[in-house]
Amino acid sequence: MDTPLYTHVDPPPADRGIPQRERVYRLLREEVMNGRFSPRQRLGEVALAERFGASRTPVREALARLLSDGLIERRDHGFFVTVPNLRELRDLYELRVTLELRGIARAIEDPGLRHDAEILSAELEHWYRMRQAPPEPDPQFVVLDEQFHAALSRSSGNPALTETLVGVNQRIRRVRMYDFLTADRISSTITEHIQIAELVLDGELEPALRALHEHVGESMAVVLERAQRAWSAMSLHSGAF
Repeated sequence: MDTPLYTHVDPPPADRGIPQRERVYRLLREEVMNGRFSPRQRLGEVALAERFGASRTPVREALARLLSDGLIERRDHGFFVTVPNLRELRDLYELRVTLELRGIARAIEDPGLRHDAEILSAELEHWYRMRQAPPEPDPQFVVLDEQFHAALSRSSGNPALTETLVGVNQRIRRVRMYDFLTADRISSTITEHIQIAELVLDGELEPALRALHEHVGESMAVVLERAQRAWSAMSLHSGAF
């Protein structure tokens, strides 16, 4: 039997002009990706329909799309959020490192390529402000972290590279979000982001590449350790949603 998940959610103003099936899909996808549901929490049609103020049909369609997206999976008793296993995490983290580094490496290989200073400078300003007033430790900090890395990649001038990186980061967000539970982790992330962006803007690409490599994990052993640590943290906190 479905149980209520949350109170009713009013659609954001920007969503009120779109078809209900698309609105429900967007809202549910955002909540899945932001860790609103634990891996053990069944996504029931009745409860979700009540939550989003919709009939069961658009909810059913949204669940089918999320299943196709790979964000949820079907088990014996319904739909549940997909969480990559450690082997999948290893592969995804390895891909993330490759994509992150490629944005700078391609500019090193081709001196004619230049990072978009406007994109990177605008993103850097956000991190300067955060350095002055660091946010409290919060799993949702991962979204800000992803935005930085997407901006860094986008500034390198290869949209396909950025699109792939964004997709990978979304797939591992539910695990990575628990890497931001301490003030020290928040502080070091802010410092490292500023350092990397400043080096790129100054044209110091080799040092920037080294700094980015260290930031995202210098070896597969580090990548796996981060994944395992994040996995353990997620398991401890998964009942808190």
